[in-house]
Amino acid sequence: MPPNTKSALFQKLPSTDELLQHPELRFLAERDGHSALADAIRAVLARLREEIANGRLDEKSLDLALAGLPSAVEHQLRQSLSYSLRRVINATGVILHTNLGRAPLAAAAFDHIRQTALAYSNLEFDLATGERGKRDIHVDRLFQKLFEEYVGTAAPGCPAEQSSAGDRVRTGQSPVSAEPGPALATIVVNNNAAAVLLALNSLAEGGEVIVSRGELVEIGGSFRIPDVMSKSQATLREVGTTNRTRVADYEHAITERTRLLLRVHRSNFAITGFTEQPSLTELVDLAHRRNLPLMEDLGSGALFDLRSVGIANEPGVLDSLRAGVDLVTYSGDKLLGGPQAGLITGRADLVARLRSNSLFRALRVDKLIYAALEATLLAYVKGDHGAVPILHMMRLSKDEIARRAEALAAQINSPNAHEGHQRGLQTSSPKLRAELCDGESVIGGGAAPTAVLPTRLIALTHRDLSADGLCRRLRQFDPPVIARVEEARVLLDLRTVFPEQDPAIADRLNSIA
Repeated sequence: MPPNTKSALFQKLPSTDELLQHPELRFLAERDGHSALADAIRAVLARLREEIANGRLDEKSLDLALAGLPSAVEHQLRQSLSYSLRRVINATGVILHTNLGRAPLAAAAFDHIRQTALAYSNLEFDLATGERGKRDIHVDRLFQKLFEEYVGTAAPGCPAEQSSAGDRVRTGQSPVSAEPGPALATIVVNNNAAAVLLALNSLAEGGEVIVSRGELVEIGGSFRIPDVMSKSQATLREVGTTNRTRVADYEHAITERTRLLLRVHRSNFAITGFTEQPSLTELVDLAHRRNLPLMEDLGSGALFDLRSVGIANEPGVLDSLRAGVDLVTYSGDKLLGGPQAGLITGRADLVARLRSNSLFRALRVDKLIYAALEATLLAYVKGDHGAVPILHMMRLSKDEIARRAEALAAQINSPNAHEGHQRGLQTSSPKLRAELCDGESVIGGGAAPTAVLPTRLIALTHRDLSADGLCRRLRQFDPPVIARVEEARVLLDLRTVFPEQDPAIADRLNSIA
């Protein structure tokens, strides 16, 4: 487009002040404010200037755009004043999808947040004495109930610090010793990285922490265990090799500067083949023989027996405590199924040292997290695991998911739906084709990296859209539908879709078909 033509098109653009006085836009200033409206107008005009400069608009197309300016400005204003953080439908089959907010909260957690956040609360107020209280008490009392079976069994090599609760073992397992285990306490910080930072700084500042080279993991966002350790002012002492570390490697590395033995659970990857790793029992025996605390960074930290849903080799918090680990750090929004938080459970004397660290105040969580965490833990105490969404999703059988997938596919407008059902083909339209096929769901969130759950998938292909294009269309809906792509097909896994969201997916697929 010649420069003089572009100049003429630029001159046709109205000014911001002119549009502010436009009869169809003035009411928007009254509704949303003069400043917000002016910003929306500037954004729309800036896009038009860019399209003219790049030669994408001629005089006719510009006239059409100018005629639609009021609606374009209103759309821009609505978009700019809407929430950026939005609800989405997770159809990926990744239960703890980090990019999608990890664990969805239980309904009771949302209700408790609403009740305590809409008014004042007794966050740090003792209702019995009328004096200042501690915010820890709201969840520590529930952790005590959940871990009371541990208190009744002494861990190997641990001194007995408490004599009660010996008759409260609820697992039916034989106790390791008639003596009770050490008193436990739990504190909460804002995430697991913060929990590790606080623990290392409190227990090993200025000293050395021994850890296996095979456990120096990197978690999401390029955060690495050695970097967290460096910030804690503790010195990393690597032992062993990437694939093989023995308990003797730890013992030979202990010096007068050693403050802590650290075990990091490889929760987001697995090492197979020619490997060796000391057992927790071996590390516990060594640590207590040398009068050193043993800390384990579990990362995910399940309070639920994952073996009941077919997931093996993923240790839980209670497993580590029973083995005699002195301090365990884990996440609240992973296998626990609660809000983002870093949880630290262990010997009460060690936890007291962490609580007295000034970093604890900088890393502590607010009333919203405590409310959500308290409600989540209460479901565990009641044994109501089905109320925790991620636990419910993990327990869904392949047959349950298949029935929902068949029912959803039947809702999609298709003249061949009933015929296709007999062949495994659920829908067939001029544009959209959907088939049911076997697949696997994953835990995600850096938890149980080798574990998969059998599922039944809806595989979509579109005549006019590529798989990526179809995914893009699904993301444009409100709420957006997030799927995954494999072998040029869009896959929907209903394991991570709430049943009440099934009709919304069917409606969106119908509109695309």
